[in-house]
Amino acid sequence: MIHEKNFDSILKELQKKYDSIGQNTNDHLKGLLYSKPMTYWDYIQTDALLNLQIQRTVLPDEMVFIAYHQINELIFKMILWEIQQVAEPEKLNVGFFESKIMRISRYFDMLTTSFNIMREGMEIEQYMKFRYTLTPGSGFQSAQYRLIEFASTELINLIDHRFRETIDRNTPFEHAFEHLYWQAAGKDYTTGKKSTLLVNFEKRYKGDFIRFMQTYNTKNLWTRFKELPPKDQKNDKLVKAMRHYDYTVNVTWVMAHYNTAVHYIESGTGDGEATGGSDWKKYMHPKYQRRIFFPELWSEEELKNWGEQV
Repeated sequence: MIHEKNFDSILKELQKKYDSIGQNTNDHLKGLLYSKPMTYWDYIQTDALLNLQIQRTVLPDEMVFIAYHQINELIFKMILWEIQQVAEPEKLNVGFFESKIMRISRYFDMLTTSFNIMREGMEIEQYMKFRYTLTPGSGFQSAQYRLIEFASTELINLIDHRFRETIDRNTPFEHAFEHLYWQAAGKDYTTGKKSTLLVNFEKRYKGDFIRFMQTYNTKNLWTRFKELPPKDQKNDKLVKAMRHYDYTVNVTWVMAHYNTAVHYIESGTGDGEATGGSDWKKYMHPKYQRRIFFPELWSEEELKNWGEQV
């Protein structure tokens, strides 16, 4: 004999849920009669995801390059999702803050170690051929990575160190944007001329960047950290997590990227130039641009030697 379950309590909860948003519960229940059962491939959108890898050449290892960078962009999206959860709440507690920072750090830890996939997963000869089809595109043009930077720290910490004394919180965002550290990778400051790499990047994303800079000007990770009670700002676990995140993003991960670039670009089989035409060594190496999200959490000696001991 089959015993029918009593669903009255569940129905009451559904009624309460839909009443709260002005919806008819019966309509939603009827919809269930015609809806398809969920499958893994529909939920993950597997078919769509696996059809996004479009090669420009017939070289097999180009697939590794494309898929790897798409995975990076998905991880960047997850990082921004975690940062948003720290940025939005009216009040934060130290435990929640620390847990989110460590989540973000683990994503970057994974990104750091994953560079071996690129370094050991592509033949130099193949990469040095298909890379020319990418010109003038470059990984430099990852918009999500720029958003992560804007959401992590106060804007002044992303300004080219040569111009920081001329910029403060009253500086128009448009002017600050023109002096971000990464502008130097594609801009001649004596003439103001920008490379095609930078022109294309700004044409696509500059408006989005300016709006995002304005939004996160008062709710980036560093600003939210400083809103915590003084006692919480000295919490050992939180400070350790913040330092780990800062160093991982701006030194460890950057150097893993840098060393992979050296492995290929300086292999002796090409012209030694980046696809986007940037001065990639000075742009990428942390000792030059000194990208530091939370400078107040580091000693003078640590700041002085930033990016040197790697």
